[in-house]
Amino acid sequence: WQTGLMDCCTDCSVCCCGMFCFPCLACQVAGDMNECCLCGPSVAMRTLYRTRYNIPGSICSDFCISLWCPVCSVCQIKRDINRRRDLGIF
Repeated sequence: WQTGLMDCCTDCSVCCCGMFCFPCLACQVAGDMNECCLCGPSVAMRTLYRTRYNIPGSICSDFCISLWCPVCSVCQIKRDINRRRDLGIF
């Protein structure tokens, strides 16, 4: 990951969107990944993103993070997507 799970201050707009309109941010991330918005933020989405970009981790850690910190999880994915876009690798 290019930012930590709790690094909300690195992109306050993503953090605010996640805190005040979590479904909107989850749908943005799903759309960015060409996934169905109705599936919502899931372990599968996090695992797919992590494996696509060879980010270290496990399905178990993806499950725990998605279960206990869903807002932080989706914010982390969105920050990573934005940074990869800026670098031209998304």
